[in-house]
Amino acid sequence: MYRKANQPELTPENFELPVAMQLSPDNRWVIMAKLIPWGEFELEYAEKFSEKMGAPAKPFRMALGALIIKETLGISDRETVEQIKENPYLQYFIGLSEYSNEAPFEASMMVYFRERIKMDFVKKINQKMVKDFQSETEEIETEKKKEETELVEVKNRGKLILDATAAPADITYPNDLGILNGARKQIEKILDFLHQNRKNKLDKKPRTYRKKARKDYLKVAKKRRPSRKERTDAIFKQLQYIKRNLSHIEKLINSGAELTSLNARKYKMLLVVAEVYRQQLWMYENESKRIDDRIVSIAQPHIRPIVRGKAGKPVEFGAKLSVSCFDNYVFLDHLSWDNFNESVDLKSQIEREARGGF
Repeated sequence: MYRKANQPELTPENFELPVAMQLSPDNRWVIMAKLIPWGEFELEYAEKFSEKMGAPAKPFRMALGALIIKETLGISDRETVEQIKENPYLQYFIGLSEYSNEAPFEASMMVYFRERIKMDFVKKINQKMVKDFQSETEEIETEKKKEETELVEVKNRGKLILDATAAPADITYPNDLGILNGARKQIEKILDFLHQNRKNKLDKKPRTYRKKARKDYLKVAKKRRPSRKERTDAIFKQLQYIKRNLSHIEKLINSGAELTSLNARKYKMLLVVAEVYRQQLWMYENESKRIDDRIVSIAQPHIRPIVRGKAGKPVEFGAKLSVSCFDNYVFLDHLSWDNFNESVDLKSQIEREARGGF
């Protein structure tokens, strides 16, 4: 049953708040703020800046706190700033002394926070937190009196669990034909841009055959099980289209087009496409499916294939992590976009746990 209540229209001004509202000490952000040694790393963070030049940087607690909020909630940079602006607990967490309706910083600052606080810095903070927590919670055990003839039993330090995994990136499952098709479309956009911004406006636009190239791609991509020869021929055709477009760009540059007219994103994409063409051409000519530093995503060229050998999923695409678990504390020991042998971390992991986990 539902009964409609005659309520007055609510406005922000009429919404009542407790007179002496205080932050709850049981809130997760308040508890987490107590665990992080903000002040101990403030000086190390400050060494990254000049004492005389540049605008004053945001405090270390604000920078690290914002990054923790973003990763904990799994939100974007803009949404992180909005959440901080609306939530007094998050404002306390990043070090503000009082609530404010204004955003403490622009969303673009998150990029600089990530550049200044690297993974090694975060690992150091994490190890310091574990060390402090262990020292606070460690109980002092009384030694039992034993007779002189009794052998003293040497106890094990504990159990150390080591593992390596991959964090899959959000990309389409790559294949050579699809990668070349994506590279071709990107180089066509760059070619159009350079043609529009050339000095000699009377030059005729170079032909890219983009409609024919797309038909050639779809002719094979739409097939459920294309033959090996069909895939090879389609790859060769896409290589030829990209080669022609790259030569057109070189001619445009010689005729007055300037690479400086490209923004950073377009210039990076030009370099990525050129490298994709080199890699795919080498694999085609050598009839190989493997090459060092292979690019599997045009949008995220840093992603590498990680061979895991799992049933049904032998290869994953993302960052590889080496982690260790000791005394219920998990440490991230190694993170890389390139594949690596996790056994190289074994010695340092055992030595660290022998010292107590830090």
